[in-house]
Formats: sequence, structure tokens, C-alpha cells
Amino acid sequence: MPVTAVTSDPEALTMTLVGEFAAPVDRLWRAFTEPAQLERFWGPPGYPSTFREFDFAPGGRASYVMTSPKGERFGGVWEVVQIDDGSSFTVLDSFADEHGVVNADMPTGRMVFTFEATDAGSRLTSVSHYPSVEALEQVVAMGAVEGSTLAMNQLDTVLQGLREYAQGKGTRTEILTDTHVRITRLIDGPRELVWRAHTEPELMKQWLLGPDGWRMSVCEIDPAVGGRYRYAWEPLEGTEGEPFGFDGETLVSEAPRRSVTTEHMTGTDFPSTTNDLSLYEEDGATLTTTLIEYPDKETRDMVLATGMTDGMEASYARLERELISA
Repeated sequence: MPVTAVTSDPEALTMTLVGEFAAPVDRLWRAFTEPAQLERFWGPPGYPSTFREFDFAPGGRASYVMTSPKGERFGGVWEVVQIDDGSSFTVLDSFADEHGVVNADMPTGRMVFTFEATDAGSRLTSVSHYPSVEALEQVVAMGAVEGSTLAMNQLDTVLQGLREYAQGKGTRTEILTDTHVRITRLIDGPRELVWRAHTEPELMKQWLLGPDGWRMSVCEIDPAVGGRYRYAWEPLEGTEGEPFGFDGETLVSEAPRRSVTTEHMTGTDFPSTTNDLSLYEEDGATLTTTLIEYPDKETRDMVLATGMTDGMEASYARLERELISA
């Protein structure tokens, strides 16, 4: 993981994050100073940011909104204080509402980002200065250490081109926490088509089948927020297995970028998961990222043991074969 240390110092009233990256300084700099890049990692998994304004100049202002898997919206504002082009910049980082109005009841931190070259690539040092011990403790208690670590550990995907990062690696499953798993797959096709493949029943029936020998017998979906869906599969003649299905509700829908749904195995009392799908296109390829939140570690391990990753790889390979290459 890129982040090597996150420490808080009550005497200095600071929280410091250090990360090491296998990319040159100018590439790391662009990741922090271009909004389209920032949106891919500024926020922990499940809380992606959307920057509504970005004036990166001394005296300029940037505002963003993080949207949770449940559709909750949390705002933030940067006021740019100083820029040393290519090596450091300083901002005042404030909590805000979703419209960019600063919350005066929450602490504002002065964040200093420093970028330097290393033998292996580059190093980021981010130091946040707070006005009091109480302010520092409040931010730490809100999960700033864990959240910033998870957020910055997403940078590897951003710093490499998508094809370099994911091509040929198939479907990858990463365990992030006891209750969170991230699944990624590069689809060699445009985002619009990949989005339609996930939201239009006539397309889903062509690829979302898992291993060969199964058919999708039910595909009912309302992709609007609050809409319900129901999927079911059954084995073809000669294939072993019992029919099964899932049902759930759409919590967030931001076509063609993000969809968050609950997922419950139909006809069981198993607890639901939350599946957060995001799509990012670059150079004609689309990275699908699914962040799954489980109710507990035991459920996570039980689901992973079913061979879920292999089944998803078979489906994604079919998507490319049947919809992209056809």
C-alpha cells in the first residue's frame, strides 16, 4: 500500500500522512491539481468526491461533495493559500454542506502538501495543522486517520494508465477491511456501453451468467433511486446446481458513473450487502470497481469462499466477447 505512515501530534497540533509512489513527481502533482484526477481518490472507498468548482490559484477556491453508498452528501471546501508549482501547495480545508457553505462549527485545517522525488518515484507528505488539541482530537475521532489512509491507497490506480494497471490481470478481489472488499475489472470498451450492460435487462441476460451452463431466468430492474430489482439464475440441462437469485434496491444512481444497490439472496434470511459500482473510462477502456460492504467478517469470508471472483471473471469475459467485440 502506498501510505507508509499517518501520525497525529497533540503538541504540534498536526496530523501527518506520508506516502511513497512508483511514479514521477510531476505525475503525482497532476493527480492532486486536476479535478478529474482528484475525484478518483479524494475520499475513502464508498465516498467518492465530485468537484463542483476548482480554481487552483492563490486566493482560489475548490468545493466538493462526497456521496456515501446510502446517498448521504458531505461537503468540503479548499481555500488555496500558496502554491510552489510542482513541489508544494497549501490550502485551508473546511467542512461544508453540499452547497459549499462552510460549517463554522467544525474545525478548519491548514493542509500543506509537499512532493519530492525518490529513487523509486516520489513521496507525498501531507501535514494538517489545527488550531487546538480539541480540533485535532475531533477530526481524529471522526476517522480522519483511517479515511485518509484508505483514500490515498487508491492512488496507484490513478497514477498508472488503466491499461497498464489492469490489462491482462482479469477480475481482482482486494480485502480492504473486515467488512469491505473491492473488485476491479478492466473492460475493453466504452463506459456508456458498460453502463447499459449493467442496467438494461436485454443486455444483462447476454453476459451476467457466471460459469458456462447457466441461464438468467429473471431480470427485472428499475435503476432509478428507490427502484427495485430481481435477478434469478438456473442451470441448463446437464449442469449441476440449484436455482438461486438476488433482489434489492437502488440507493444511488449517477449514470453512467456510479450505481449503489443493496443485494439480498432471495428466499433466505441472509443479511444484505451494499454493492457500490463505479465506472471510469480512459483511452477507450472502462475500469469497473465494485466496493462491497458486508455486515461482518464472517459473511465476507463465506461469500468469498463460494468462488465469487471466478464467476465474475467468467461474466466479464462474456461481456467483452458478446457485447463489446460483437
